[in-house]
Amino acid sequence: MRTIAILPIKSFGAAKQRLSTLLAGGAREALAQAMYSDVLASLRHVDGLDAVAVVTSNKLAESVISRTGVRLLHDVHETGHNAAAELGVRHALDEGYERVLLVPGDTPLLDPVEVGAMLARAEEEKTPVTIVPDRHGTGTNALLLCPPAAISPSFGPGSLERHRQAARDAGQAHRVEAIFSLMLDVDTPEDLAELSDALGERRGQASMTRGALRQLDRSQMRGPLASRRREPARIQV
Repeated sequence: MRTIAILPIKSFGAAKQRLSTLLAGGAREALAQAMYSDVLASLRHVDGLDAVAVVTSNKLAESVISRTGVRLLHDVHETGHNAAAELGVRHALDEGYERVLLVPGDTPLLDPVEVGAMLARAEEEKTPVTIVPDRHGTGTNALLLCPPAAISPSFGPGSLERHRQAARDAGQAHRVEAIFSLMLDVDTPEDLAELSDALGERRGQASMTRGALRQLDRSQMRGPLASRRREPARIQV
């Protein structure tokens, strides 16, 4: 089954505004770029993915993929994450892909083995819509759609239930899968602390993000948050 991963990326300089109480603009930009680089590197090692495409108008994001086989889709209008995701879906349809995986650029723990297993399960069980929640159990961190236009992406606060309802309305069977390595996105200081702790337990992953966090440690920007941990929410499947 021909499958493409779509990675919408907005300007690194405008990213992670909710971290502004903790990090200056340059530090947020460096962290966003590092996480994106790690997500992209991991996606290229996922079994079952035939292609990866980045939707962006960001020159730094473009430069990261300039020497790879990753496709670049220009987000000319920059009207938001969902519009960028839809642009990726249209590309998938135009190119004859049977399935699309929509993933964010701020999940640097992404494990190629876990994601590959999710793709295999969905194909074996013929599941049209797979929804990966965030760690709070209310948002969506990834969508696997077969066909690519099975439902329209509607990321953002409360999107888990929106996507479930969209699948019901479209008459599409769906599954919510709590894929650990995709559930931690980084929007708040608490998320950043959780990521730091998780990286301490998962050696060898996310080298660019590790480097960015080490730099932040040296700058003493994250000290009060480094030990905060919260258990992920239980998700009703």
